[in-house]
Amino acid sequence: MRLIPGTAAPNFDTTDIHGKNIKLSDYAGKKILVSFYRYAACPLCNLRVHELIQRHREFQAGGVEMIAIFESSAESIIKRVGKQDPPFPILGDPDHVIYDAYGVETSWGGFFAGLATPRMMKAFSKGFLPGKMEGEISRLPADFLIGPDVTIRESFYAGIMSSHMPIRRIERFVAKVF
Repeated sequence: MRLIPGTAAPNFDTTDIHGKNIKLSDYAGKKILVSFYRYAACPLCNLRVHELIQRHREFQAGGVEMIAIFESSAESIIKRVGKQDPPFPILGDPDHVIYDAYGVETSWGGFFAGLATPRMMKAFSKGFLPGKMEGEISRLPADFLIGPDVTIRESFYAGIMSSHMPIRRIERFVAKVF
């Protein structure tokens, strides 16, 4: 079931890929971007992480913390996504506990529609090549902007595997004062 703006963001209590405890409730009082990805070797996912790393300082200066969640194990994430040395926590959720709590979807149509897109070509050109498939092959990304009161302010459920919440929506959230 999709989460809509105004509902409480489901809490999670887990460890990131480096063993640090991460609880959404610990972020109360801050603006948060929670992004769900496919698997650690997904070229499109690695491209998006790359883009968020480039914007991290700007978003953090605007009071936004980021958390990334992948379907892969911590070991796989460290091996692939970890090469980029992201400055924000990355969580592995291979059992889909957090994915299910947030209603993150799968779609074969969305999977096939995202294969031959300009974003896929851009990912390849940046050196993000496909690798071991883990999790649900037809998983689609999702992004959530969560307010300081830990409620969903905006949710984005991708229709195809190559899309995420547009950066301009995140920029507007960064600029908001709560």
